[in-house]
Amino acid sequence: MSERKLLERIRKLAGAEPGPEMVAGIGDDCAICRPAGGGEDWLFTTDLLMEDVHVLRATHPPAAVGHKALARGLSDIAAMGGRPKFCLLSLALPPWAGTRWVDSFYRGFLQLARQTGTYLAGGDLARAEKLVCDIVVCGAVPQGKALRRNGARAGDGIYVSGWLGGSALGLATRTGAAWKRHLRPEPRLELGEFLRSQLHASAAMDLSDGLSLDLHRLCLESGVSAAIDQPLPAFPKASHEQVLHGGEDYELLFTVAAHIPVPPAFGGLPLTRIGSITEGRAGEVELFGKALPALGYDHFREET
Repeated sequence: MSERKLLERIRKLAGAEPGPEMVAGIGDDCAICRPAGGGEDWLFTTDLLMEDVHVLRATHPPAAVGHKALARGLSDIAAMGGRPKFCLLSLALPPWAGTRWVDSFYRGFLQLARQTGTYLAGGDLARAEKLVCDIVVCGAVPQGKALRRNGARAGDGIYVSGWLGGSALGLATRTGAAWKRHLRPEPRLELGEFLRSQLHASAAMDLSDGLSLDLHRLCLESGVSAAIDQPLPAFPKASHEQVLHGGEDYELLFTVAAHIPVPPAFGGLPLTRIGSITEGRAGEVELFGKALPALGYDHFREET
């Protein structure tokens, strides 16, 4: 069962319609809540980071693990065009994680929290056989302005920020700039706000599981298809497969109406047009005229 099919089952099981304060639930980067009497919508996201799935004890320094645990949640806030307010961190520690490891983990976590104005408001602690982190981040966005996955329309341009494949290359080689990119992803918070307030992006999401899979997901939610017909911005020395399917880049994938000019860069970060949204079967993606399979990372791909 794929992750998408499992999510659809959970949606059906959840059943009941949300209350009036819930603007959006399952299916986007964040849930959207609209408190009564306010001018903002609140964004809520949660993300798991697990030993031997996302990080390895032997190769991932504890400060980098702490940084990455928070960055993953902040990237979801960025994808919705929001700003973070606070976070909750639940941490299950294995026997090998002693005081020095924990202190270094929290230094990496809190350094990024301070840089982004994200207050650590609480969480939970437990023991486990392997390291497990669960981050919850709350952010905010002007009411009704959150970027969603379901707004792309035929004719919109498709764009990505930065360079793709760097994290996958880093995980494979564990050297150089690519390894640093994998260890310390940068949540694109300022860019997300720019996409929302200045470019009025029609849809957006972060690239956590690879371009091929994440663009497929965005198209499914929007009920459209996509055609990639421009060269992809590749991280130096990243392979074609890593650029297309490699996960954990945490760049932003977004669509913009054809009449809106998109600058070539934002704060030194390239913004590259890679194709267009098209009419067709929802979720289908073509790469230079040929079907592109959604081969990015799926936790449940091999399960039956």
